[in-house]
Amino acid sequence: MPTSARLRTAAIAAAAALLPLAGCSDDSGGAKDLKWESCPAPSPAEGGGEAPGKDWECSALDVPLDYDDPDGETIELAVIRSKATNPSKRIGSLVFNFGGPGGSGVAVLPGAAKDFQRLRERYDLVSFDPRGVGRSAAVRCEDDRQLDEYYASDATPVGPAAEQQFVDGIKTYANACERNSGSVLPHVGTLDAARDMDRLRAALGDDKLHYFGISYGTELGGVYAHLFPEKIGRAVFDAVVDPTKDAEQSSLGQAKGFQLALDNFAQDCVDRGDECRLQGSTAKEIEDNIVKLQQSLAVKPIPGIGDRQLTETQATGGIAQALYSKEYWPLLEQGLDEAEGGQGQLLLALSDAMNGRNQDGTYSNIGAANTAINCADSKDRYTIEQTRAKLPEFHAASAVFGDYLGWAMMACSSWPVAGAWQTPDVSAPGSAPILVIGNTGDPATPYEGARRMAQELGPGVGVELTYDGEGHGAYNSGDRCVQGAVDRYLLNGKVPKSNTTCPAA
Repeated sequence: MPTSARLRTAAIAAAAALLPLAGCSDDSGGAKDLKWESCPAPSPAEGGGEAPGKDWECSALDVPLDYDDPDGETIELAVIRSKATNPSKRIGSLVFNFGGPGGSGVAVLPGAAKDFQRLRERYDLVSFDPRGVGRSAAVRCEDDRQLDEYYASDATPVGPAAEQQFVDGIKTYANACERNSGSVLPHVGTLDAARDMDRLRAALGDDKLHYFGISYGTELGGVYAHLFPEKIGRAVFDAVVDPTKDAEQSSLGQAKGFQLALDNFAQDCVDRGDECRLQGSTAKEIEDNIVKLQQSLAVKPIPGIGDRQLTETQATGGIAQALYSKEYWPLLEQGLDEAEGGQGQLLLALSDAMNGRNQDGTYSNIGAANTAINCADSKDRYTIEQTRAKLPEFHAASAVFGDYLGWAMMACSSWPVAGAWQTPDVSAPGSAPILVIGNTGDPATPYEGARRMAQELGPGVGVELTYDGEGHGAYNSGDRCVQGAVDRYLLNGKVPKSNTTCPAA
């Protein structure tokens, strides 16, 4: 999605790390049967960890690096699956993309699968590392030591010298990406990933693509539906990207979305009275104290993890990470309380999860892939003058997140590859119905985007469902109304009535 490279939306992957603390021709030509074998442990680029176990099989799919040269160089896409538990009633494969962009589906699906066990009765659960991600021709930019410095650096510069340092950092990062992955960068956009997904559908032996897209995965799904409307089977879009917004509008929408989530967190703290560890008798007082903390950290970072300190930038990222799920609110409360007392370990751990940093100091490639995919998609290249002029509007939207997200519009300013579009085309006339779920409290993909996605998909295609809740995404909230509607559609083909609201009144 056209969003900040510093505020990316791969919340499910981060959760796994934190809780212990118009049509086109068919592009499927050349697809081959997948050869399945036991899965290795996730690679460092995928985030590392343990092998997923005996219920999981892995394979690789050859696809063209450049679809304009389909008989030329190929790359391999890493694929994972767990077979349906009731094969006599098997519908087919259900392909997942968990978002980012840049999240490793191969690494995330085994940990997330417990939320989809009912669906596994009749579907093989399948995911993959999109091109540029994990084990699929991963984009590489800076090394681990350089990334520690990059993510700690000042992302809200004040004054000419700080602004120039910020711009130089973006250019240095982009140069490293070109130096280490230049041949891949022109070919990691969402259009190519959608074509890959059709090759995957064919290789899995499915006539139709059954699909569950989350966050950026909804944009990928919308582009797929536009390219291959006749190939859509049963599809669900959850935590929906607004396909009508350009990069600036998306960043501003995120500023408002994260501010709304912060308001709700702060009000919940106030409502709990003395149980809340944070100082302040109103939500505004709590948020004013967060701004004071940011200002203090901008002048003097505090101890973090090991010899690393917590900077203002990392604190802001950590706060944002904790707003992805209401389950993280206790971590945010504790982290803010500790930081106000001079200890930044927990907020830094949250920030590390956002940035794909593992406990051993290595990084997955989620940050590099996120930037590469966003910049391959979006045509927007903002100058420092344009960015500076927009900052008052961003700051008005959120005193905590506005400057951070306003400056992040420059993430593609030095990128060596041109972007494909201002906004993606997701119109899909002739497609089967697609269930589009919007969450009223979603910080990263604000609620309004679901309605716009449903409208852009077209009449009879986009079916909107509203979840009145908190966090990024609805199905994994555990709400029975949402899960029931999704399960009835994916398992039985029963399309819910459009504009249904969950929980039901």
